[in-house]
Amino acid sequence: MDIIFLFKGMALGFSIAAPIGPIGILCVRRTVTEGRAYGLVSGLGAATADAMYGMVAGFGLSFISSLLIGQKTWLSLIGGVFLCYLGIRTFVSKPAEQGASPQRGGLLGAYASTLFLTLTNPMTIMFFAAVFAGLGIANAPGGYASSALLVAGVFLGSAMWWLVLAGGSSLFLGKLSSEHWRWINRLSGLVLVVFGTASLLSSMS
Repeated sequence: MDIIFLFKGMALGFSIAAPIGPIGILCVRRTVTEGRAYGLVSGLGAATADAMYGMVAGFGLSFISSLLIGQKTWLSLIGGVFLCYLGIRTFVSKPAEQGASPQRGGLLGAYASTLFLTLTNPMTIMFFAAVFAGLGIANAPGGYASSALLVAGVFLGSAMWWLVLAGGSSLFLGKLSSEHWRWINRLSGLVLVVFGTASLLSSMS
């Protein structure tokens, strides 16, 4: 087994997770309103989805890959609707009195929601397939072992980013007023609706 594939996967997972999108917005908001654990678990849901798509690409599961890509329109539509729902609920939610309030569904709900949202972006698997091919996984000695190391690295790298983001966001715990919370809810809700609308529009194109 070539351990270098683990480090390549970590770099890949970190770079995929780092751009701030709808999952990043959710992670930050949940951290500052509900606590570090909620932000981290939300990020781990996205990291799990990244690893699952990486596994499909890395192990050459072409049937699953083709099925997901073939249902791109419906997945984008479902993901867009769910993002809009989360955005509207966030926008109208009342600020927490103590800066933190338990989320419905608890930690499992936080994990499941970001796992679901990330899985509704089938273009991710195309990205992984292209990168894995570029890294020469198909021709690498010990093929499956190299793929397993790369997938494990993707999860670890993505999880590292969410740990950094949740840790940084937690610095604001206990330091924001009700007015700050109100604007955090409105801005994050608006951003989520924008992302959701963009996903809905892409499903119609």
